[in-house]
Amino acid sequence: MAAVLMGIGGFLPPKAVTNDDLARTLDTTDDWIRTRTGIRERRVVADGLSTGDLAVEAGTRALRSAGVSAVDAVVVATTSPERLCPAVAPEVASRLGLDTVAAFDLTSACSGFLYGLATAGGLIASGTAETVLFIGAEAFTTLVNQRDRTTAPIFGDGAGAVVLRRGEADEPGALGAFDLGSDGALADLLAIPAGGARQRSAEGGLGHGTVPTDDWYLRMQGRPLYTQAVERMTQSARTALKRAAWAVADVDWFAGHQANIRIVQAVAEEMGVPDERVAVNIDQVGNTLAASVPLLLNDYAARGDLRAGQRVLLSAFGAGLSWGSATLTWPDIKAEPVG
Repeated sequence: MAAVLMGIGGFLPPKAVTNDDLARTLDTTDDWIRTRTGIRERRVVADGLSTGDLAVEAGTRALRSAGVSAVDAVVVATTSPERLCPAVAPEVASRLGLDTVAAFDLTSACSGFLYGLATAGGLIASGTAETVLFIGAEAFTTLVNQRDRTTAPIFGDGAGAVVLRRGEADEPGALGAFDLGSDGALADLLAIPAGGARQRSAEGGLGHGTVPTDDWYLRMQGRPLYTQAVERMTQSARTALKRAAWAVADVDWFAGHQANIRIVQAVAEEMGVPDERVAVNIDQVGNTLAASVPLLLNDYAARGDLRAGQRVLLSAFGAGLSWGSATLTWPDIKAEPVG
């Protein structure tokens, strides 16, 4: 018994922000951003568009790709929820016309898609669900200080979704070996200090007026994060390959989380994956956290570069710190271009 991928979909908000756009308000340039991150533009939410809206659009496309109109559960991975309470997944399920199915959120930042795949697969393996709609959705630019030249250029918004069904472990689309890990001792390397229970319970910490404005936005320590990302993704990817009994030469595509082109390239080099087998779309979308990997897969499938029968190695790293990897043989499914 296994969880089998049967549909995929993605959605990007319509507003595009180029590096030149950012350079009008930040002390930066297009060249500086591109050479350090690989990003040329990103999509951002505007006019009230938010995480739930992106999730509904991506979910609609994934259901259409799968050829189904109902599932047993909806899981949404996000680090930019509509509200602190309640979870966005039940609302997404309702808006998709899925009635009273089980629905919940999970938070694992940029590793959210890997953690969510494992969770959705667990629902199927346990017999709790026959089919699961799993969505990674982020409106994370709302949590980034747009005056911060170190973080504002990096992030973008979007959503990617997959539909999983119960199936056999040896059929195309079956989720293969997983490796998941974390190191909470380094949580402060990438964090938003304010807004949670810790800040709210502190003396005088109940209102925005008593908390430094910057505490409400993401703080990132780039250099140690880079080192951790390369080390952890490489170790995790190797573990997943070993558990799947795959050699690096068996991998047709390395689909790594699109955080920074230098990280993706460094992990591929450490693994021995040649450049032509490294999937990349960060130049168009930036870092979309939990939406990153499914958007990447949807992009390559929609344009025909990712084909049925090809072996894919997935890997991601994010806040927490958390990381994960998985193997997958791509199934024969249809994918639409994002929009």
